[in-house]
Amino acid sequence: MIQGTASDVGKSVIVTALCRIFAQDGLHPAPFKSQNMALNSYVTPDGFEIGRAQGIQAEACGIDATTDMNPVLIKPTGEMHSQIVVHGRPYRHLSASDYREEFLPHAKSLVVEALGRLREKHGIVVMEGAGSPAEINLKQRDIVNMNLAEWADAPVILVGDIDRGGVFAFLVGTLELLEPHERARVKGFMINKFRGDLSLLQPGLDWLEQRTGIPVLGVLPFLPDLDIEAEDSVVLDTYVPRSEKAAGKVLDIAVIRYPRISNFTEFAPLAAEPDVSLRYVSKPSELGHPDAVILPGTKDTIGDLTFLREQGLEGAICSLIEGNTQAQLVGICGGYQMLGEQLHDPDAVESGQVRTAIGIGLLPLTTTFIPGKRTVRVYGQTIDNLPVPLHLSDRRLPIEGYEIHAGETQFLRDISPLFMLQAEGMEPRQGGAEDVPHPEGAVRADGRVFGTYLHGLFHNDTWRRAWLDGLRTSKGLEPLGTTFASFSRKEEAFNRLADVVRSHLRMDLVYEISGIRPSAEEGKL
Repeated sequence: MIQGTASDVGKSVIVTALCRIFAQDGLHPAPFKSQNMALNSYVTPDGFEIGRAQGIQAEACGIDATTDMNPVLIKPTGEMHSQIVVHGRPYRHLSASDYREEFLPHAKSLVVEALGRLREKHGIVVMEGAGSPAEINLKQRDIVNMNLAEWADAPVILVGDIDRGGVFAFLVGTLELLEPHERARVKGFMINKFRGDLSLLQPGLDWLEQRTGIPVLGVLPFLPDLDIEAEDSVVLDTYVPRSEKAAGKVLDIAVIRYPRISNFTEFAPLAAEPDVSLRYVSKPSELGHPDAVILPGTKDTIGDLTFLREQGLEGAICSLIEGNTQAQLVGICGGYQMLGEQLHDPDAVESGQVRTAIGIGLLPLTTTFIPGKRTVRVYGQTIDNLPVPLHLSDRRLPIEGYEIHAGETQFLRDISPLFMLQAEGMEPRQGGAEDVPHPEGAVRADGRVFGTYLHGLFHNDTWRRAWLDGLRTSKGLEPLGTTFASFSRKEEAFNRLADVVRSHLRMDLVYEISGIRPSAEEGKL
């Protein structure tokens, strides 16, 4: 089990790296995080919702993700309230105190059974903790740190982040706040995000081992360009767009960052394109005159639409789109819903107080939020005669992705859809009738405003480049054509991460702690 001295010390990335290393070594690993709090989620192949980190870790293992890898997902919806997702399906909206008092006392069997199923199927399970195991106020009903390690009888590796400072105090202080039986489970330290001369750190490492009797398994370097999807939007606080002057960044794309932005990692392929400068914008003064504006997904559509209005962003975006420019406006999921004329939430499915709201009004749509949620992977193609100015727009472009939304959207007047899609592996209880191809999304007649429920749109390499090259040709620039394949890029990132972590860890001690040896005779990823 990988635990950390605090949030955002790199636990998820380290688990991802170990998952790939163990897979390379033939151990058939699986990830596990009993309770995850995140708005950046992942749809499993069988149509269930889990934390995105566990989905990415499953990909690093080379296996399909299941809800056993993250049986409890907490999705914050506002101050002190969250939607609780249990084994991939919405359970209830609970306050923090109700979750602690009503849900956690009965959660042990849920997480232990899920972990047990993974252990039966896999050679090793790499568990991830949350926050810190030394949060005294939370320990009694903990299901994600030391209590879980005890239930699983798992050795613990404790990770500290040296980049934030005070790493020795974090590590030793965490140990001091653990109970003796918990402290005995900590079998090794990892220090993460180190920059500089390791020889200058060595005296501290020697002291730490002498002080605690616990070995330092490795010091991992600071890796700013991992190309591994992050889970928490806090990483956007340190996001720096690549310079427009470098490598011909001629396309400027602005993603609106509202308070409850979700699934922001789906724009990573855009950021990786050689001609794109991707920016995250929270106020009108930051908007400028981009070639495209993206309204991303959100856990609170009406609440974040209110944020746009309070900040003055709605007016700035509409002025840009309706002005004398060729800029395009794209809405994804909640952003798509905002582009309509009306939003209704009669059962308070998403918003706490507001039951109805006027949309931005750039597409003739109305959305009603209903209990339950559509979570499904889909595939299909663009429609014939698509108005969006895509390069190669006379071709039917293949599309695949996933949907996660509670709203049902209806057209108020005739408008062209974007895609013809059908569900992948939808179970009968989820509505087998939707297995047939059906229209999805909407695009304005001039092609400059469009929206879709499809997450993962920009991971479709042919569509992404066709759209970007359409933006290029509207500016009088030549198209680039295919630049990279998202799947190959992700695989390369997993292997690069594994190589770096393997070279900086004492893997012999990691295997000794795990009690498992690599199977050299097995095939490698």
